[in-house]
Amino acid sequence: MRHDGSMTQPRAQLHDMGRRRAWVIWLVAVSVYALAVFHRSSLGVAGLIAADRFDVGGAGLAFFTVLQLIVYAGMQVPIGVMLDRFGPRALLVSGLVTMTLGQFAFAFSETFVTAVVSRAVLGAGDAMVFVCVLRLITSWFLVRQGPMLVQITGQIGQLGAIMAAAPLSLALHGLGWTKTFAAASSLGVVLLVAVLLVVKDSPYERTAPTRIKLRAIGRSVQLVWGNPGTKLGMWSHFTSQFSTTVFTLLWGYPFLVAGQGLSGEAASTLLTVMLGWVMFSGIVLGRLVAKFPFYRSWIVLVVVGAMATVWAVVLLWPGPAPIWLLVVMVCITGSGGPASVVGFDLARTFTPEEALGRANGLVNIGGFVASLLTMALIGLLLDFLEPRGADAYGLGDFKIAMCAQYLFWGLGTLQILRYRRKAVDHLHRVHPGAVESMKRGEPFVHPGFGDREGV
Repeated sequence: MRHDGSMTQPRAQLHDMGRRRAWVIWLVAVSVYALAVFHRSSLGVAGLIAADRFDVGGAGLAFFTVLQLIVYAGMQVPIGVMLDRFGPRALLVSGLVTMTLGQFAFAFSETFVTAVVSRAVLGAGDAMVFVCVLRLITSWFLVRQGPMLVQITGQIGQLGAIMAAAPLSLALHGLGWTKTFAAASSLGVVLLVAVLLVVKDSPYERTAPTRIKLRAIGRSVQLVWGNPGTKLGMWSHFTSQFSTTVFTLLWGYPFLVAGQGLSGEAASTLLTVMLGWVMFSGIVLGRLVAKFPFYRSWIVLVVVGAMATVWAVVLLWPGPAPIWLLVVMVCITGSGGPASVVGFDLARTFTPEEALGRANGLVNIGGFVASLLTMALIGLLLDFLEPRGADAYGLGDFKIAMCAQYLFWGLGTLQILRYRRKAVDHLHRVHPGAVESMKRGEPFVHPGFGDREGV
């Protein structure tokens, strides 16, 4: 069923929504997302090895991940447009092929330049995956199943990060750089076959891609971005995601080893605990979001406040923090991942299905822009504080550098509060009764887009 108010003939429904076929498609798609998270996180435990292999300091090490995330974030809008036109299956295939090539090239990289190019290619493939999985959930499952399933998707995806923690660390020390990353790239070939055999764009009959003029594309993106609900989703993603991403992708392992004085095995174990907590907290947040749709942005702010508080305790602790405090810190920080997924659920409230690719792409930019800026700033601060390089970093250097997070938590919190007010006013004006419905715990299903949606 279309939601944009057009007079096109409805497509015939060929399969049931939310039934066995839908779950099989989702399992394949979420496996691709887990692989994408694995590839994205693979440099986290390899950071110190990469610094030695490519002879780079903190800024150079951060540049790997920063460039990867720049590519990821920069591609979100064009990928959203392509997703709305060509469907999730085609983009999942493209993403898998691109990620596999990028990781394979990274395995054999000997110079900083070739390694950077490989990570950029990897980021391009990664950028295509998550929004495709979200679109499949919207197409194949009932509205009431959506919030919890999106959270579960995010948490299952974190299995990839768990595999990139302790197991990848052991493989790097046992097999070496090239064999480890080459083996990791081969996983994409297996999943490519599964996607081609199983995934179907929607339970409705297939139609030819709609041809859209560039001017119309620009207008549609403007319309989606002009909606305060999209901006509320983007800033929610921006504020809650970056600390988790920065910690798991790059600076968490060095902070725990070089800063807090833990062994590599203990640091890897803490990262695994963190990612395990991500899965648990995601289920809790999914239930809260489904039960209290009107208070979703407040739920995000509570999580952000908890992260800022526990980090303040760790950074102000005299000397290395005790292990119990580090466990609390990694768990609370991990909750930012599930909280960021709430941003996509907020965007769904303000966007019809046909435009969700563009809306989710815009939301997805937020957290990754914040992540890459935070990563770069931490790297620059570390190099400024300790010019001798990564081998000389100490606890004092990390305590100062990690304070960079507060700049982005503060900015994001102000913007969430600003756009929450605008979003509620928008719903009162354009969709009377929607706010009252959500206060009763009922999900709001967007009836279709019109010019009044933009601001």
